[in-house]
Amino acid sequence: MTYDNGIEMAKHEFITQKTGTNIYFAHPYSSWERATNKNTNGLIRRYLPKDTDFNKIDQKTLVDIQKKLNNRSRK
Repeated sequence: MTYDNGIEMAKHEFITQKTGTNIYFAHPYSSWERATNKNTNGLIRRYLPKDTDFNKIDQKTLVDIQKKLNNRSRK
């Protein structure tokens, strides 16, 4: 999970502990980092819609999506 440095994530340690998910923060005064993250999430959603059950997604599928995104043409 990636967040900015807002007050809403003051208890991020609790979320990490309860979910086992790593949380990453954008650098202060680097709002462009969050925009890049949101764009990437949108690209991933083309392959894995919001209602996707990630417990049913195997590692090969994730690697295939990763390769497609990393090798797509850019402007």
